[in-house]
Amino acid sequence: MATVAEKGSISIHTENIFPIIKKFLYSDHEIFLRELVSNAVDATQKIKKLAAMGEFKDELGETRIEVSFDKKKKTITVSDRGIGMTGEEIKKYINQIAFSGAAEFVEKFKDKGDAKDIIGKFGLGFYSSFMVADNVEIISRSYTVGEDEAAKWTCDGSTEFSLEPAKKKERGTDIILHINKDSEEFLDEFRLKGILEKYCKFLPVEIKFGTKEESVPDGEDKEGKPKYKSVKVDRIINNPEPLWVKAPKDLKDEDYLKFYKELYPFSEDPLFWIHLNVDYPFNLTGVLYFPKVKNDFELQKNKIQLYSRQVFITDEVKDVVPDFLMLLHGVLDSPDIPLNVSRSYLQSDSSVKKISQHITKKVADKLSDMFKKDRPAFEKKWDDINIFVKYGMISDEKFYEKAKDFSLLKNVDGGYFTFDEYKEKVKTNQTDKDKQTVYLYSSDAGKQDTYIQMAKDKSYDVLLMDGVLDSHYISNLEQKLENTQLKRVDSDTIDKLIAKDEKIESVLSKEEEEQIKGIFEKAIKNQSMTLAVESMSPADLPVTVTMSEWMRRMKDMAKTGGGGMPFMGGMPDSYNVAINANHNVIQKVLKAETEEQKIKLAKQAYDLALLSQNMLTGADLTSFIKRSVELVS
Repeated sequence: MATVAEKGSISIHTENIFPIIKKFLYSDHEIFLRELVSNAVDATQKIKKLAAMGEFKDELGETRIEVSFDKKKKTITVSDRGIGMTGEEIKKYINQIAFSGAAEFVEKFKDKGDAKDIIGKFGLGFYSSFMVADNVEIISRSYTVGEDEAAKWTCDGSTEFSLEPAKKKERGTDIILHINKDSEEFLDEFRLKGILEKYCKFLPVEIKFGTKEESVPDGEDKEGKPKYKSVKVDRIINNPEPLWVKAPKDLKDEDYLKFYKELYPFSEDPLFWIHLNVDYPFNLTGVLYFPKVKNDFELQKNKIQLYSRQVFITDEVKDVVPDFLMLLHGVLDSPDIPLNVSRSYLQSDSSVKKISQHITKKVADKLSDMFKKDRPAFEKKWDDINIFVKYGMISDEKFYEKAKDFSLLKNVDGGYFTFDEYKEKVKTNQTDKDKQTVYLYSSDAGKQDTYIQMAKDKSYDVLLMDGVLDSHYISNLEQKLENTQLKRVDSDTIDKLIAKDEKIESVLSKEEEEQIKGIFEKAIKNQSMTLAVESMSPADLPVTVTMSEWMRRMKDMAKTGGGGMPFMGGMPDSYNVAINANHNVIQKVLKAETEEQKIKLAKQAYDLALLSQNMLTGADLTSFIKRSVELVS
């Protein structure tokens, strides 16, 4: 039926619909373009489906969507060659269905201050146009009619509209926005291109936006070298068939690496990836990449992009992806997540929770499979991926249960061990008198080398725990591993770290022990140091400065967040000073002729202990160097 010219009023309960839409949605006003292009994609896919079913028998022709703008006329146009609409369909879909949804939106959200996330749920996608336009025109020709039976709908942002016959040669819809004064920023090529690339980069229908210069072969020069000329070609904004919509069996490693470069042009190649393809009990596709992570891992977050039917939604995926996998890169696409999603929706929706659990399972399965298939290759990747694994084991009980079989412990010599392997390696030599197996670890092998060598002299093994999460991970392991304690190699004297029944006798009398303690107290004069004379091996250092495992761990955890005791980070350092009663240096201190010489030797031995802990700085270091020269001379 041909369109009859008419004017009318859209039947809704309030005439303030547009001011309310603008008020609530203004902070997200760039999404008008996403909404209009998404509608154009839907219309294009519908005509393709009708053609595939044999219900549309004409030539499909070019089905590309085009976005254009005219700075002088102050217009932005979105054109498609999709299914199109008759005048009656415009009245039905634009005036009735969408506006009834708009009225419901107003009723529900007119008194709330944060309704911007609701757009789309109430049929408001098209009406987001009025956030940026004073006047909107729709010129549409249905696939069922001829070019003389097209229709033109016009609305100026009030509830009044006009509908009249129009001429349109091709099937489809043009939406023309007459941009208002406050939104002229959108009449800019780079601004529009940026929005299209952000939201529409992987839409399944080609989107043209202007033209671009491209070099093409143009014969040869006199010397036979190829010549090139510059020509203008259509600029296609999107990749309609992104990698995640393809079957994994049809893809090679180079395809995944190429797509990664498309997403993150300046990043190093990823370590490996996981291709997700689920259709029950929810729909989910995507590719997650394991990047090479630096220790400043907080800076690497928000690299996963969330899509709904290839339309970009957000890169804030906190409630879709488990927290410990937020460091991954890649793409997730689920039609079960609405385009205009809110945080409260993500936190409460059951599909989202299932998606999160599924991703956790797939990651654990992938890592387990890699470990079983090629352990040497897995070990090579461990230094890069352990931050994901440890974070997951700390934060997710189910992940811990899966990961404990492939999680590795690395020692200072570069050896890698599963939990079971390491327990077997050290339990004989490193089990103390209380039947606790003690895992010694270093948080900085370079700075703690003196203590590592002392441990090795007693045939003890030392783990390397120098990652950004290791202070939390160590505490987590102690809770999980039966009859096991972890102690930093410099947190006490070596004989106390793994206390055995056998005892070393002191060569000093009680009076001499008191005397040597008094000398050191005069030499040190530091209230943060707790002094004790101990019976140790003559091969151990004359003086050892340590911070208790508990104190050091609490302070480390306070620095990285968590641990339940953030106040520990601000507490003054407290150290233990162990004076080795059996070392010949201590004998020399006692035998020195004058009090001054005794204090000087004691101070020298103490400064050596500080030096081994990288605690000797400034004027104290200068004094130590001068004193060393004097003593050598």
